[in-house]
Amino acid sequence: MEKHTEEKNRRQSDVIFGRNPVFEAVKSGRPIESILIAAGSKGGTVSVILAKAKQQGIVIKEVNPKKLDFMCGSTAHQGIAAIAAVKEYSTVEDILDYANEKGEDPFIIILDELEDPHNLGAIIRTAECVGAHGVIVSQRRSAGLTFAAGKASAGAVEYQRVARVVNMANTIEQLKKKGVWVYAADMDGSLYTSTDLTGPVAIVIGNEGKGVSPLVAKKCDAVISLPMVGKINSLNASVAAGVLAYEVFRQRSSKK
Repeated sequence: MEKHTEEKNRRQSDVIFGRNPVFEAVKSGRPIESILIAAGSKGGTVSVILAKAKQQGIVIKEVNPKKLDFMCGSTAHQGIAAIAAVKEYSTVEDILDYANEKGEDPFIIILDELEDPHNLGAIIRTAECVGAHGVIVSQRRSAGLTFAAGKASAGAVEYQRVARVVNMANTIEQLKKKGVWVYAADMDGSLYTSTDLTGPVAIVIGNEGKGVSPLVAKKCDAVISLPMVGKINSLNASVAAGVLAYEVFRQRSSKK
């Protein structure tokens, strides 16, 4: 019963459905994670909504109508639903400006196609606890600021700047031009405790299954690794991010 109630509350907090409600949400500029279209529902008002959504860079996905039935708790969705974000996204410049305002070297956590909203929320929570200036996520094939991510962050999403970018490789290049050293967390890298993380730094955490993508890894300055001595050779993404984030915090605190 509790699980059913939680799912119902999640739907009410997270999902906007019906052509007029979705149109008004998009038109008003409300932060939206993605728009889901039932297969075969294009044309008319839907086409107008999609055109406006594309102008705003909102991700559009075509799905089975039954998925919309489940998400909306009814069949009254008219073939369209929007997943609302719990908070408006910041920009990468907002994150850098915040670090500058505090008189600190930028400390950023980059998430390369991280898919689990609970991992995203946990990492946002850790980022806030260690004093990171922001989190950067991919626009596509990634978890965003949904109700689930916000809940997993335990309120940290209200204080932590989260930017969403279209091209992660280009974003890393821009950060490097601004003096930020970017480290990919992956296997076969330098031991993380032996790497100087006291200056302007960004840590890249990869996808839960595939890790950091080859293109993004290639753009990074170096690879750092966590030691593995057990029979399993990887950690949960949010756990790895937590260990590395606290190492940055430790080194910076020791330097001070």
